Amino acid sequence: MWAHTSWEENGVWRDKGYETERGETVKIVRVRERGGRISWGSIGKDGTQIYRIEGDIYGEWGVSGERIDGEEMLAPVEPPNIIALGLNYKKHADETGIVYPEIPVMFIKGTNSITGDGMPIVLPAAGGDNVDYEAELAIIIGRTAKNVSAEEAKTVILGYTCANDVSARDWQKEKQKKQWARGKSFDTFCPVGPWVVTADEIGDPDNLRITCRVNGRIMQDARTSDMCFNVDTIVSDLSRSMTLLPGTLILTGTPEGVGFTRNPPVYLRDGDVVAVEIEDIGVLTNHVERER
Repeated sequence: MWAHTSWEENGVWRDKGYETERGETVKIVRVRERGGRISWGSIGKDGTQIYRIEGDIYGEWGVSGERIDGEEMLAPVEPPNIIALGLNYKKHADETGIVYPEIPVMFIKGTNSITGDGMPIVLPAAGGDNVDYEAELAIIIGRTAKNVSAEEAKTVILGYTCANDVSARDWQKEKQKKQWARGKSFDTFCPVGPWVVTADEIGDPDNLRITCRVNGRIMQDARTSDMCFNVDTIVSDLSRSMTLLPGTLILTGTPEGVGFTRNPPVYLRDGDVVAVEIEDIGVLTNHVERER
């Protein structure tokens, strides 16, 4: 299990809990500093200052009083694997006409698809005329997990973030004969962020409001309580199939309201702005552009 350390000389951290003496919730970010160094940090209370995280966020770590002079905000995770679930919301399964799954339906997205808050979703030159949005709650695994029980699952979760499982429906359904990985693994097809909120700060991950807006219009609006399989069940079930390595990103499925189920269908176009918002976490915003 990871631990958080306090530094007595600056009083940044209490020994227990995840709230600093400045009063802010811990929001873990990855930052490219001036000079190129990539570091972990925590957003300060005013939302502008970033304080350096010392140690290993998948081991022992703590927030120091040193401010980071960041040049670029990166995706808050650099996962060894991206595991995603399909048809994990009852109303989404209803809108597609598919019966609820008996066990979590898992697929893999390429790690090349990771991008961060404020970065573009790129419509691929290879063709992606039916590119869809999918707002999702994402789990970040904090330590190696294999064959964990549902009761143990929360002990291996570092935190949560917002994700968008961008999907080229034409590749997913026709061009790849319903094999999902390629249509969901184009570069930039997994925006995540804007930060990771530690698990202790999320009251109940199985009852959070999740929304997706395209150009300000609400397209998805649901609660994670509509998931077929809750967070603990997902982590436990997946750990039976594969070792969940520290940093593994798990996308927990999307609620109803995706573009391809609408009449007429709504797909992402050059110039669109997509915002995924999850209660207690934040807002992930990306603009859409076509690959030049």
